[in-house]
Amino acid sequence: MRTSKPDRRPTARRVARDRRRPGRRAGRLRPIAAAALAAACAALAAAAGWAAAGDASLAAPSPDAYRHEIDAWRAARDASLRDPNGWLTLVGLFWLDEGDNRFGSDPGNRVVLPAGRAPAFAGTLVRHGGAVTVRAEAGSGLESDGRPVTEMSLAPDAKGKPKVLSLGSVSFFVIKRGDRLGVRVKDSQSPTLAAFHGVESYPADAGWRVVARFEPHPRPTSIPITNVLGMTEQEPSPGVVVFEHGGKTYRLDALDNGDGTLELLFADATSGRETYGAGRFLDTDPPRDGKVVVDFNKAYNPPCAFTTFATCPLPPRQNRLAVAVTAGEKKYGKGHPH
Repeated sequence: MRTSKPDRRPTARRVARDRRRPGRRAGRLRPIAAAALAAACAALAAAAGWAAAGDASLAAPSPDAYRHEIDAWRAARDASLRDPNGWLTLVGLFWLDEGDNRFGSDPGNRVVLPAGRAPAFAGTLVRHGGAVTVRAEAGSGLESDGRPVTEMSLAPDAKGKPKVLSLGSVSFFVIKRGDRLGVRVKDSQSPTLAAFHGVESYPADAGWRVVARFEPHPRPTSIPITNVLGMTEQEPSPGVVVFEHGGKTYRLDALDNGDGTLELLFADATSGRETYGAGRFLDTDPPRDGKVVVDFNKAYNPPCAFTTFATCPLPPRQNRLAVAVTAGEKKYGKGHPH
């Protein structure tokens, strides 16, 4: 059972999205939320008599068990969005020039940190090609992992977990998108997080929990995925999910989450009206015997629905469904203009 993820891991879709972890995907759950969700799932599994292996049963749960499952999923999703290091804390995204890039709260800096949260000039980020070094201004208070920083190299998120710099409630790290290097800035005291009031969802509808057919590609296949910055990269696709609803058949190209689970990026007739215009995300458990449960009640907004500073991937053209998927999360605020 999943809820949200950060942007993603260092491939176009994961790096393009950040939704899960700082530098990987609109990410997975933080430890507290994950623990709560794991406990909820374990209780549900025991109540429903699911296999100890952890794979969700293809059989539909009882109405009561399903209601509790969706309630637990939504509670964990809400907790992940309220995380003090989550997507609602994003306050800036700045692309680095070759050479020196000053950072601090002064608006004249290349990387502008929140006013009142950092010195006017806190240091310099020096870019040489794909390498970035930080040089802290004396007395700035810059830290990393709780230790003072004077000068150090910063690997971007495309090389794994990035090195995070901090100044009080503000943190920032280097990201790589295509051939661009940027700095993502977060503030655990961001006004957006403080004002968060939850995400509205459609009423849970068991009719949108479908057992789909999984058609694996006969050979390694990649599909083009474009992000909100207009960058396109080829992403591994293990196969196609085929399902029926309302007497019609629909197909969705799946992306590989790297652990056997699938990720579906889709848009539908509600997109831009009742739901986020750029589409939504949906995760599944690993396919079993050529089948997989696709539960649109667990469709969720990408990070870009909450902030203009995320770099989410967009659903491929073939994943734009000619049906109104009246399940899952509805749109929230303004988010990214897409």
